[in-house]
Amino acid sequence: MRKIVLAAFTVCLVSMAFAQTDSVIHNVIPGYKKETPSNDHFFIQLGYLTWTGQPDSIRTNGFPRTLNMYVMLNFPFKTNPNWSVAIGPGIASDNMYFDKMTVGIARTTPTVEFRDVADTNHFKKYKLSTNYLEAPVELRYRFNPYDDRKSVKIAVGAKVGMLLNAHVKGKTLQSVNDQTLNDYTAKESTKRFFNKQRLSVMGRVGVGSFTAFVSYAITPIFQEGLGPSMRPLSIGLNISGL
Repeated sequence: MRKIVLAAFTVCLVSMAFAQTDSVIHNVIPGYKKETPSNDHFFIQLGYLTWTGQPDSIRTNGFPRTLNMYVMLNFPFKTNPNWSVAIGPGIASDNMYFDKMTVGIARTTPTVEFRDVADTNHFKKYKLSTNYLEAPVELRYRFNPYDDRKSVKIAVGAKVGMLLNAHVKGKTLQSVNDQTLNDYTAKESTKRFFNKQRLSVMGRVGVGSFTAFVSYAITPIFQEGLGPSMRPLSIGLNISGL
């Protein structure tokens, strides 16, 4: 995860340098002395993650979450500055936590197995993480494009992602009675069962630098026939700046 965050930060720095060359709007609305450029270049999204189509046999717990970081280049419409299109690269990370279960992504089974381990030794904390390189595209509308920090804004779009990494991680091995047996961390990583590409739709609404977002993956997490047909749905807060 540290390598993913470092890669995202590097991408952000490079892309922000290019973002400074974005085109600006030259038609000034009467009453405004100076144009205010968009501050929606750098995104951080933190959201609650759920899986649609999740079978009842899969038990999750904790705070399943999505953490996304994007750098977007904004291109206002010359004919109407309220409208713009934005594109850019980013990193998306999903983390789902389980209640006394394991996910056999590294086993030699024909399909991925979600195994109930409540009646045997199990990990106190156990999660499945997926990390994607994504390219979102947004259609934006600002009610006041010349005062972006106070303007109400709406955005809809889509994003295409490429799976970079998928792994499961367990911490602190416990007995059936929840007694600590070994305080260590186990990790397995493979992309075998997963869809390597992801197509999602998304939307945002809010004021200034703070917007609520929703993102839904049209593509299932696992390849057809290799796992449950589940799709990630995330709802949360989007913070933008620069």
